[in-house]
Amino acid sequence: MEREPSASEAAPAAAALFAWGANSYGQLGLGHKEDVLLPQQLNDFCKPRSIRRITGGGGHSAVVTDGGDLFVCGLNKDGQLGLGHTEEIPYFTPCKSLFGCPIQQVACGWDFTIMLTENGQVLSCGSNSFGQLGVPHGPRRCVVPQAIELHKEKVVCIAAGLRHALAATASGIVFQWGTGLASCGRRLCPGQTLPLFFTAKEPSRVTGLENSKAMCVLAGSDHSASLTDAGEVYVWGSNKHGQLAAEAAFLPVPQKIEAHCFQNEKVTAIWSGWTHLVAQTGLLWLRA
Repeated sequence: MEREPSASEAAPAAAALFAWGANSYGQLGLGHKEDVLLPQQLNDFCKPRSIRRITGGGGHSAVVTDGGDLFVCGLNKDGQLGLGHTEEIPYFTPCKSLFGCPIQQVACGWDFTIMLTENGQVLSCGSNSFGQLGVPHGPRRCVVPQAIELHKEKVVCIAAGLRHALAATASGIVFQWGTGLASCGRRLCPGQTLPLFFTAKEPSRVTGLENSKAMCVLAGSDHSASLTDAGEVYVWGSNKHGQLAAEAAFLPVPQKIEAHCFQNEKVTAIWSGWTHLVAQTGLLWLRA
């Protein structure tokens, strides 16, 4: 005789989204602009189980679904929501200008947004005051996502910092643009000429990574990082809070974090906060 399923087994628990914290611009997507002290459930603007990625910027949030739809909310004074206007939106709303263009990943900077399409193209919108949109001769802001040229390289990963952005290509090359790290570098490295990728307003190849293949890139407020297919982590930019595991206050060229810092294990995943990094180690399965 078959055993009857228990109440907890009879049906899977319903998935739900929750949000809490600062909400001055409606970035929690709850329909208002009051701060929220405890997790509060959002209305189902999409099927929660279909959500692929959730991310946030200085005052805006973005959600990507398995189907490639992009939903955004929050601060929009520079058009960082990509909705064609600059009004704040206190609830998650679809970015209709991207219908028919499935999104794989989204990265939110302080006042701009970078999108990666499923075919490997990079789009950007929002403030371009520091060249963070990767369009050197464009306007100071863009309210509709526009394409960024990356020398016809297919992109597999993107990242956005305070005022800079990065992309890793299928061939493992890393590009950076936006001048946000330059002022910090000039202050901490007086008299030293910074590499071009620190001052570029269009995608510029990050030098110093020629002998490695990047799998993904990350960005904090004033630092950058990449994870290679060999499980190595390279970092550059500000080290004000020790986030780069180095002695120098600023790294003008990528520097590998020594393996002993990870107990001589390969890094399999890495995440970046505003001024810190988190890495996960584990076995890497290699194909012969």
